[in-house]
Amino acid sequence: MTRTEPPAPEGPVHSAHTPALRLMNLALHGLFFTLLGVLLVRGLVGGDLGSGGLVTAGVLAAVYASGGVADRVRDTRLWAGLWLGSVVVLWVALTLQHPEFCYLAFPLYFVCLHVLPPRWSLPAVALLTGIVVAAQASTPGGLTTAKVLGPLAGAAVALLTAYGYAALYRESRSRQQLIDDLVRTRDELAATQREAGRLAERQRLAREIHDTLAQGLSSIVLLARSAETALPTDPDTAAERIREVGRTASANLAEARRFVHALTPPALDDTTLSEALRRLAGGADADFRLDGEPYPLPVEAEVALLRLTQEALANAVRHARAERIAVTLSYLDDEVTLDVFDDGVGFDAATGPGPDSFGLHGMHERIADLGGSLTVESAPGEGTAVAVSLPLRAVGTVLSTGSTGSTGSTGSAVSVASAASVAGAAR
Repeated sequence: MTRTEPPAPEGPVHSAHTPALRLMNLALHGLFFTLLGVLLVRGLVGGDLGSGGLVTAGVLAAVYASGGVADRVRDTRLWAGLWLGSVVVLWVALTLQHPEFCYLAFPLYFVCLHVLPPRWSLPAVALLTGIVVAAQASTPGGLTTAKVLGPLAGAAVALLTAYGYAALYRESRSRQQLIDDLVRTRDELAATQREAGRLAERQRLAREIHDTLAQGLSSIVLLARSAETALPTDPDTAAERIREVGRTASANLAEARRFVHALTPPALDDTTLSEALRRLAGGADADFRLDGEPYPLPVEAEVALLRLTQEALANAVRHARAERIAVTLSYLDDEVTLDVFDDGVGFDAATGPGPDSFGLHGMHERIADLGGSLTVESAPGEGTAVAVSLPLRAVGTVLSTGSTGSTGSTGSAVSVASAASVAGAAR
C-alpha cells in the first residue's frame, strides 16, 4: 500500500520520513482494513453479502495491500495512479452492489489526496462523494438530507485534516531546513575560525622565526665574515670570532628547541623584564634606563617588549651604523612604555626602511595584537626613535579574550651582542 503524506506536487511518491508520518500511515491503512473487515463480518452474518460481493471484497483487499509491497507503486506517481484507479474501481463495484461499503470512502479520501496531484485529487474526492451519495440513494427510504450531508461532511473533514496536516508538515520541513542551515552555518563558522587560527599561527611563526633563527643566522654570517677577514693578519681575533660563532649557534639551537616546545624565551628565564633588557642593551653597547617601579606583566607582553627591543637594537647595530643607542623602559600607573633611540643614518619614515623590512612589520603586528601602539620616527641622517606604549587595560582585555598570537620563544641577547661585537670591531 502506498504511504500517505500531505498533498504534494507531481513527482515520485514520497516515503514516510518521520515516526509521525509512519504512525499516520499505519492508522490510515489500519482504518481501511478495519472498516473492510467489519463490513465483511456484518454482511456474512446478515447473509446479505453474496459470493460475488465476497470475491470483490477479497480482490479489493489484495489490491490495496499490494500497494505496500510493490516498489513501483511506492516510488512512481504513474504506478501509484494505476493502483489507486484499480482500488477505486473495485470499491465502486462493491459499493454499488452493497451500499454499506461506502464507509470505505473516508480512508480513500486521504489516499487520493496523497497519491494524486492537487489538480486531480480534489475532483477525485468530489467523484467519490458523488458515488457515495448515489449509492445511498439506492438504500431503503431513498435519498434524504442526512444521506447527502453525511458524505459531504466526511469529505470536508478529510480535506481539512489533510490540508491542515500539510501545513504542519510544511512548517516541520521549514524548521528542519532552518536547523540544517544553522548546522551548516556553524560548520562553516568553525571552518572559518580554524582557517583564521591557522593564518594567525602562520604569521606568529613567521615573526618568531625572523626574530630568533633568522637573526641568529645573520649574526653567524657576520661573525664568519669577520673571522675570514681577520685570519691572515690576526689569527687570535679570527679564533675568537670562530668561538663566538659556536656560542651563537649553540644559543640559536636552544632557541629552536624552546621554539618547538613553545616555552618562555631563554632571555626571560629566572629573571625580570628589566634585567633581560639591561643585558640585551649591554650586549649591543647601548645605554639602558629604567623609570618607575617594575611590576609583573603578562608573559605575552614581556615577550613582545623583549622581541621589539632585540629587533630595534639589531637594526641599529647592523643597518643604522649608530654610535650611540639608548633604551628606556618606563613603568607608569596605567601603561608600560619602551623607547629605543639611535643616532644612526636613519631612513625616510614615509617610504619605510626598505623592501626587507619584515622586522618592522612584525613589530607593529606584535604590539597591535596586545592592544598597544608603536611609533617609528626617523629621517635620513637624524637617527631613529622607536616608541611603544602598552596600556595595561588593553593588554588584559586582549589576553582575556585570547586574541593575542603567541607565548612562544623569543630571541636571545647573544645574536645582538655578537653583531654588536662585529660592528664594534669594524668601527
